[in-house]
Amino acid sequence: MQTTKKTPTSFINTRQLAIVGLLSGISILLSMTPLGFIPIPPINATIMHIPVVIGAILEGPVVGALIGLIFGVTSFAKAFATPTPLSFIFWNPIISIGVRILIGVVSAYVYRLLGKSKTSVVISALAGSLTNTIGVMGLIYLFYVAKYAETLGISLEAAKAGIVGVVVTSGIPEAILCSMVTLAVVTAVRKSRKGR
Repeated sequence: MQTTKKTPTSFINTRQLAIVGLLSGISILLSMTPLGFIPIPPINATIMHIPVVIGAILEGPVVGALIGLIFGVTSFAKAFATPTPLSFIFWNPIISIGVRILIGVVSAYVYRLLGKSKTSVVISALAGSLTNTIGVMGLIYLFYVAKYAETLGISLEAAKAGIVGVVVTSGIPEAILCSMVTLAVVTAVRKSRKGR
């Protein structure tokens, strides 16, 4: 009786690898240039995490996590290469890398849980974007609130209030923007795939 050897299956296929490369490149470009910020008075909303969310929704948690990893490593490296008074926050790989990986994982699993509809794309994008904001600001609150206050020259109470304020004033507009861009891109990609 002839037996056949099982070949190990790859955890990522060629198309997914290409998507990781493309979206990671966009994420790096956004993080290294002013293109990563869109002025929405009175704040500048970041869009650097949007490629992570798009990749996660289109191709699943592994692709989302890989794009998030590359985004995080870029953020980590930039904190050392061009330091600012608050760069110490992103010297911590849990914040700079760990949270960014979670963006892709959360987006993908929320999307899978809710099903493949436009509403689920919007909710998944909101969840991914808020994972970034709440993850980063929450860990600053837990690990660095005293140093954060000292660096900014404000009281501890003001620093705590400021961190919560950033989640509301920046996090919500960023999440809305992320959901709009993600829905447009995911819809366009799906249409192009159906047309093949």
